[in-house]
Amino acid sequence: MTNTALHDRKIVVFGATGDVGREVVTEALLRGYQVTAIARDIAKLSALPDIVVRHSIDILANPEIVAEVLADHDVAVSALRPATGQETLLPEMTKVLLDAARQSKTPIFVTGGAATLKLADGSGHTVLSAPDFLPGSVRPIAEACQQVDRLFDQYDDVRWTCLRPPAMLIPGEKTRNYVRGTDTLVTDHDGVARISFADFGVAMVDLVDAGFKAGARNPQRLTVGYQSQVAAA
Repeated sequence: MTNTALHDRKIVVFGATGDVGREVVTEALLRGYQVTAIARDIAKLSALPDIVVRHSIDILANPEIVAEVLADHDVAVSALRPATGQETLLPEMTKVLLDAARQSKTPIFVTGGAATLKLADGSGHTVLSAPDFLPGSVRPIAEACQQVDRLFDQYDDVRWTCLRPPAMLIPGEKTRNYVRGTDTLVTDHDGVARISFADFGVAMVDLVDAGFKAGARNPQRLTVGYQSQVAAA
């Protein structure tokens, strides 16, 4: 479901040069959005298509600029992920975006984390609480994502959607074949919870598209994943 004809809707993507952000930018362009990309690394921004408006912004140092940027767009997407060792910055960065969304009244779609999703085994454990489910190397970002998830409860007056990836967010082909869920991991026939960066980008822009329809629901927490085996490229 793509649209190569440009339309009036303007989308701004924060963290646009990361694995998820690049896919959101690509998919939004395919559907005709006017795309603005925000990231700190100017060199990585320059690698995006020329049609993309690009800005290098440190959002923690310039929160007032973030509010101005959101006010000039119809919708915002956050694909922010701090560098290894800086995971604790994620809640603060997300708060800047949510505050800006509140001030500008701009709908915002946030890339969450799998930390708070329940396991599909019925144990009642979440990805973060289950013993030995996560390797130690990813616990810092999982704990940061849990803090972000709790942060949303302070923003009931903001039109936010948090899309949480499955346990495995990996390189792979774009199939456009995924299943949407709410608070439990979506797993395939082998019990694996995964999706490619490309299909996660598709799922995010699908939600953005749906958000423009009458009766769209906000706020909401969702997740996505493959329900049948899809080979990674």
